Amino acid sequence: MTALPNPLLNGFHPDPSVAFVDGWYYLATSTFEYLPGIPIHRSRDFREWELIGHVATRPGQLGVAEVPTGGGAWAPTIRHHDGLFHLVITDAMGRGMLHFTAADAAGPWSDGELITMAAGAESVFGIDPDIAWDADGTCYVTFSGLLLDGALNPNDPAHLGIQQVRVDLATHTALEKPRSLWSGTGLMFPEAPHLYEIDGRWYLVIAEGGTERGHTLSVARGDSPEGPFEGAPGNPLLSARSTPRPIQNTGHGDLVIGPDGQWLCVLLGVRPRSGTRAFSALGRETFVTPVEWAGGWPVLAPVALNPRAGSRVDITFDAPPDLEWIAVRRLPSEVSRIEEDRLVLTADGSDLSSSRPVFVGRRQEHLINEVSVRVDVSRGTGGLAVRYDERFFLEIVADGRTVTARAHIGGLLQEWTADAEADVVDLHLASRAPAAGTGMVTTSDEFHLGATVDGTRTDLARIDGRFLSSEVTESFTGRVIGVFATDGEIAVSSWSAEGHDA
Repeated sequence: MTALPNPLLNGFHPDPSVAFVDGWYYLATSTFEYLPGIPIHRSRDFREWELIGHVATRPGQLGVAEVPTGGGAWAPTIRHHDGLFHLVITDAMGRGMLHFTAADAAGPWSDGELITMAAGAESVFGIDPDIAWDADGTCYVTFSGLLLDGALNPNDPAHLGIQQVRVDLATHTALEKPRSLWSGTGLMFPEAPHLYEIDGRWYLVIAEGGTERGHTLSVARGDSPEGPFEGAPGNPLLSARSTPRPIQNTGHGDLVIGPDGQWLCVLLGVRPRSGTRAFSALGRETFVTPVEWAGGWPVLAPVALNPRAGSRVDITFDAPPDLEWIAVRRLPSEVSRIEEDRLVLTADGSDLSSSRPVFVGRRQEHLINEVSVRVDVSRGTGGLAVRYDERFFLEIVADGRTVTARAHIGGLLQEWTADAEADVVDLHLASRAPAAGTGMVTTSDEFHLGATVDGTRTDLARIDGRFLSSEVTESFTGRVIGVFATDGEIAVSSWSAEGHDA
């Protein structure tokens, strides 16, 4: 098999899960506090992937409206059984452990049902659920039991490890108390279980070591979905820790047979940069690696970097917005509208440090990237920003009189201002390779913020990109670049984004 593209999905697409149905592969990934939630990508050849929809497209399907940063939609599992797509996920600090169904993976999906211990009881505590069925139709939900009284408590051995319950999907009720299965090789945070029946045996693949540089995949097998399970003698299956590999943090994998019969594993990873490869600008992305079988055990190849060619996106808003637009704890339609071939945003008193800003954006997909927008600020104040969360973001703001670039870094603020007497301005935000110098490169990239008024471009700021990396922000998400309004109303007439991964 010729090498598949890697990343498989560029940018903020963590915790991938894959299902194969009627000649199509379907990928689901995590979205945390962003909406619409849980994108579904589709492919026939495992190379070209099309975003066909989202699971959470209506208010209330996920309880993200008030979740703290880092909460929301964690680690889906997508499967197909008895003519329906099934997706289980943790809505962390929101609704709980949820089960969604759909006849078509593009949607619409159901509202989602809590999996409870008994009718009317609180949901089963856990994260990263998997769903599987045995030959007689018994449904098993397997999950990471890291939650105790609603808080992470990885130091309590009674509540640390991979657990499982049989579930009645008609009532979404667990038929038993959770039982412990197998919790790996002893590393911290055993999580992300996936359970498979392969050639008459049951395999349990899990992640260990946390989702940072210690991330690993391990596997166990048994004769029943309930165990007992024995770990593979070659565990961990995969880890990039303490290696020079360009893709790090590899783990949280899901197995599938690929288009040519080759087993594959989709998994998350990051592409760190700097002299010590310390900073991952784009956050956790989706990758793929081949799987062989030896002695009844899966053997995973190291994840190889094979980036796609660069891309360019030009949008003029003369058609409904495509599926790539996302917003924070609200749907894009709640904070924006198309009017007279422009994307219009109306301020509501929030700003980008708020938990629910008037902001709509798109994932940064390339390490080298530039976005330009044309904004009418004759009736308000707003601009262009790149966001990790409420405490880590860069913005360039126009108000008809000035343009101001600001860096918000964990409570620290720096700003640069220039005169710009104009109702319509072009705003620019570029992520570029750091300038060459005589010393070691100590950052992932540099941001350049600028504006063009009446044909004259002014560069306002150059900002160290490491401050918007997953390591500095300690974020599960990634960079999202978008437009926002903080006063009155702004109208965006064009969006252009171009990038590559050289």
